[in-house]
Amino acid sequence: MNQRFPVLFGAAYLTLFCFNDACGQDDLRIWQDFIGRLKAGTMTTEQIRPLAELGDRYKPVLLGYLDSVRAQASPDDWAAQPEIIRVEDRIQYIVPWTANRQKVTYCFSLLSEGARWYFQHLESIFIRLDTVANLPATKFPDIAEHMKLWAREEMYWSFVVLNVYLPVARERGKNAALNMLRDGGGYFVGARTWVPFVPPHKAFVLYLCWEQANLRGNEVTLLKLEESEAIVRLNTHFFALYSVAAHMKPVISLDDYKQIFETIWQDRASNAGWLLNIQYSPAYEATFHLTRKN
Repeated sequence: MNQRFPVLFGAAYLTLFCFNDACGQDDLRIWQDFIGRLKAGTMTTEQIRPLAELGDRYKPVLLGYLDSVRAQASPDDWAAQPEIIRVEDRIQYIVPWTANRQKVTYCFSLLSEGARWYFQHLESIFIRLDTVANLPATKFPDIAEHMKLWAREEMYWSFVVLNVYLPVARERGKNAALNMLRDGGGYFVGARTWVPFVPPHKAFVLYLCWEQANLRGNEVTLLKLEESEAIVRLNTHFFALYSVAAHMKPVISLDDYKQIFETIWQDRASNAGWLLNIQYSPAYEATFHLTRKN
């Protein structure tokens, strides 16, 4: 009787192997169909099913991102073989891709429903926590520092916009919502106490550069710092988020989003004794021109 167990085990293993192989072939077929439609530019919103929390209003946004992915692709991207990870009806395809003329690693998420598939999400930040195996565990897979900086800023500004600004603006108006975001007094205290080695108005400018570069991870260039004038150029995650994060554009206009940025910085500059003029490049790189108040 015991001799039957290896036979039964072998049959079960063979069945499982065949099942996994069949699923793998089907998942590869779905990828090839998706990538063919993406390359041809024939994807439609009917083939997109966003995360339930985002809803159907994000379909055009996601289609726009796919158009950008197609436009930036290099010839070898289309032939790249993805790593495929299936979790129930959701299939993840991890593949190197060209974005802004450099290689990144994308995770395309598609849903499989019978013979049909739907594009659901695209992400360049993903954490391989599925590789955590031996417990107890005290260390966990990490991501690059620039990705963590982006993640922190995305979480912070998403909370500010979705959980503070928008609810207050609906209930009490935009001015009330913007007033809640003014933190200039406390920001100037931080500048004076953490940078006590220069006059307070200069401490503000230097602290601005340090805080934006080293805490926020933005690109900062201090172009001028004199007694009555300073110029700082900022390339911020704040505006990049609006362009990249799918959940921002459908809920807040660019003008309102920009007003959040300007309200915060006008209040900070004013509390430090500066008048602030902000100029933008077409890509929303911001140049701060600060002049001392009389």
